[in-house]
Amino acid sequence: MNEVFKALSHPARRRMIAMLREGPLASGEIAARFDMAWPTVSTHLAALKAAGLVETDKDGASVRYRLVISAAEEAVSFLMELMGAGGDPDVAGSGESKT
Repeated sequence: MNEVFKALSHPARRRMIAMLREGPLASGEIAARFDMAWPTVSTHLAALKAAGLVETDKDGASVRYRLVISAAEEAVSFLMELMGAGGDPDVAGSGESKT
């Protein structure tokens, strides 16, 4: 889980995740939407892959990235529980029981 939050800590990576919500994209398509060097884009994509947020498929000579919904859902679920949205009120940190 730490790798997921670390990967999502950078705004470029969050933007990449948002782009991939629309569907799979080739690495070149992703890179074209950023004003940064290719190695930097590649490093960000590698961080997302290491965190399990994206998976890759070879498409001829290029690599296509697609979002792994289960990893993103797990992170969101954790945050919602931490904030007390839809979970046990005592887990939310209020300290008050509703009994």
